[in-house]
Amino acid sequence: MKVPFLELKPAYDELRSELDAAYHRVMDSGWYLLGNEIESFEAEFARYCEAKHCIAVGNGLDALHLILRAYEIGAGDEVIVPTNTFIATWLAVSYAGATPVPVEPDLKTFNLDPQRIEAAITPKTKAIMPVHLYGQPADMDPIMSIARERGLKVIEDSAQAQGARYKGRRTGSLGHAAGHSFYPGKNLGAFSDAGAVTTGDAKLADRIRTLRNYGSKKKYYNEIKGFNSRLDELQAAFLRAKLGRLDDWNARRRNVAALYLAELSGAANVTLPFVPEWAEPVWHLFVLRHPQRDALQQKLAAADIGTLIHYPMPPHLSGAYSDGKWSRGSFPLAEELSDTVLSLPMGPHLAKELAEDVADNVRRVNQSLRG
Repeated sequence: MKVPFLELKPAYDELRSELDAAYHRVMDSGWYLLGNEIESFEAEFARYCEAKHCIAVGNGLDALHLILRAYEIGAGDEVIVPTNTFIATWLAVSYAGATPVPVEPDLKTFNLDPQRIEAAITPKTKAIMPVHLYGQPADMDPIMSIARERGLKVIEDSAQAQGARYKGRRTGSLGHAAGHSFYPGKNLGAFSDAGAVTTGDAKLADRIRTLRNYGSKKKYYNEIKGFNSRLDELQAAFLRAKLGRLDDWNARRRNVAALYLAELSGAANVTLPFVPEWAEPVWHLFVLRHPQRDALQQKLAAADIGTLIHYPMPPHLSGAYSDGKWSRGSFPLAEELSDTVLSLPMGPHLAKELAEDVADNVRRVNQSLRG
């Protein structure tokens, strides 16, 4: 059976009537930016994240960037980031004019290791930006404790974790602010780029609302030098329709993950994801590790099983950061992960029989690689 890594159309098929109604509601309104749909989505998503405020913006990168700008973190400042993450985490810091300071992950969870943070803090450090990678929350309590002791801001990169819980609390409300991505492939995905900020800080929320709209609260009266990062009404309406189904879709992802964990448990050379007892992940991705990752991926592809590598190159080795500051060997844990991780098909519309076929093929291929 052919198993694609991810299919997006089934979400539309399931919600066709609600999404079509959302489309017509917006088009019939004649209002396409910063209107009722945005206001309603912001209120609904803030409630969902157990946060006081939500500000919808153009994409997840903008969300992180605008948080930094609103906190006036910029030139001469440092922000601690994970070495193992999508490059957008680092780019947000760079766009703000600050310097990303990489810290290695916990190899069990793939997330930022709190025990390594203290050594990276300098007098220039202004914030810590943990990522809830692959849909699993970072260990936030020790991170928040360090931040309180050092007077630092904690900015969650929650791009992959809508709905995840840490010790019973939703991601997106655990730090001082959080950036979310609604890229189409995310757990809560729009039909274009989209993003949001959630926070409990009313002053920060007000400043980000101004920054996203050219630095203006009133048309043509620009209080500060701002940006154009406004989620449109149509995407907000689509996200409202999907938000009502998100918990159910996340539960389906958990079922797929549970099947993989059960079927692949004990397979030699296959390192499965580790979930701490305090974490309720939403399985944006199911990422295993294998010492012969490339061969495993190629043989699965030959069996029509789609996989992806998240991520084949850590940010410090990318061309974007090839300024001579880092080289191979600078962050060996992130490099080890980039050489061994493989993401299996995952999504709320992946049928059980297809997930079983994926697991069967992983076992078969793994056995053949062992000889």
